[in-house]
Amino acid sequence: MAASHSFRHSVGWLFLGNTSIQILTFAFGIVLARLLAPAEFGMLVTIQVFTGLAGFVSGGGMGQALVRAKDATKHDYDVVFTLQLLIGIAIYAVFFCAAPWFARWYDTPLYEQLLRVSALTFITRPLVNLPNSILHREMRFKAQTVARVLTLFVASGTSIGLAFAGWSVWSLVLGGLAGSFTNALALSLIARWRPGLSFEFARGRELARYGFLVSVNDIVVYLRNQASNFVLGRTLGMSAVGLFNKSDSLVRMPNMFIVGSVYQVLFRALAREQHDDAKSRHMFLHSIRLVAVYAAPFYVLLHLLSAPMMNVLYGARWIEAAGPLSLLAIASPFLMIANLCGAVLAARNWLHRELKVQIALLLLTGGATLAGLEYGLNGVAAALILVAVYNAAHMYWLASRCLGTRWRELFGALTPALLLAAVMVAVALPLEHYARNLPELLHLIVVGGCSAAVYGLCFLFLPIGALAGEQQKWKAKIPFLRSEPRK
Repeated sequence: MAASHSFRHSVGWLFLGNTSIQILTFAFGIVLARLLAPAEFGMLVTIQVFTGLAGFVSGGGMGQALVRAKDATKHDYDVVFTLQLLIGIAIYAVFFCAAPWFARWYDTPLYEQLLRVSALTFITRPLVNLPNSILHREMRFKAQTVARVLTLFVASGTSIGLAFAGWSVWSLVLGGLAGSFTNALALSLIARWRPGLSFEFARGRELARYGFLVSVNDIVVYLRNQASNFVLGRTLGMSAVGLFNKSDSLVRMPNMFIVGSVYQVLFRALAREQHDDAKSRHMFLHSIRLVAVYAAPFYVLLHLLSAPMMNVLYGARWIEAAGPLSLLAIASPFLMIANLCGAVLAARNWLHRELKVQIALLLLTGGATLAGLEYGLNGVAAALILVAVYNAAHMYWLASRCLGTRWRELFGALTPALLLAAVMVAVALPLEHYARNLPELLHLIVVGGCSAAVYGLCFLFLPIGALAGEQQKWKAKIPFLRSEPRK
């Protein structure tokens, strides 16, 4: 019972933090989208394709190795910090020298200075990674949330202020840099960590082996996620990149604040219970069940209301992102399954097996993007749904081999969410038809509000045995549904 309470408490704090951050990011993103053009976002995305890839190399995956390790000493942290700092300096030097070539490749001289300034974050990343690993290992997710929210306010506030002053794409770059410095300072103070240097690299050999596999997997996953942006940038232009990236980032929000919350706790819990298959199976399937139930209404609303949502929130110049958003929402449940399976493979050190899947997905994503180009952004998004289905199927197959779960157990875990989503769609579609002539804001409120309310009521009151415990917990928190003890 204590372990279950700790798991729920940790997930609760991560969910609160991720939800708050996603809501704030969403709000700040609306403001920035009103101040900046899609092409300016596209320029930043293009830079991040390369800096983000190098970011996985700078971390070396050793932070996750420290979280997974049975024991981790101050000396271990010093060795990892030293390695990450040296790697970060080397990466910055490479970007500084490569910046002119990068600018010529995209035929945009401004890229030279943008890349050199953006790459400064590689110097500060070790100051973020190490205290963050300490907090994750100790499951101090409340402290992590405080640092992340503070960082978001500083980064977004800086970007909005500079964008309003007319700094164009520089507002996004300098905002990110300000956030990086803030995050490093806040995490170091909260974790009470002070950087130390140690060149006894042999001590970190085991951490480096696991970290290497983490990094290679992360690099391939990152390349897969950026493959579409890279192809679109070279074919349809920066505006297409900005539009597609906006739809992709919106559709990933439920996974980030719901799946991301559970992933971190599940990974640490599974690492602790590596030798208890029965307990690990229960935690894994229970996580899939609850994540699917809480994420499903977001997937439904993003699919059905993409057009009025884009027009109301971002304006007419972003309306072309509505089609890809609606289609990518169909792929999101499959990404959710794959992500939670990834926690199993990381905790059980099956990363070498996952790597083969990620390489296949990288090739499939590139091929799907090229195949869909003929039909524009909607064609690309539709092709990526098939890639997401393969991703979920292959990752669950690996997780099932690792833990001994079966396919029918996966379908059983997903059944409550599928049932609730079906009821929600049955309500939303007629409302969508009759609300078609309403002003778009009212359309959003009526269709989104009513269908979400129906989903919530069904979640609380439908006799779904797998959700009985969850229903009771929520009823106990709602005053007028709380059962009064008998006197």
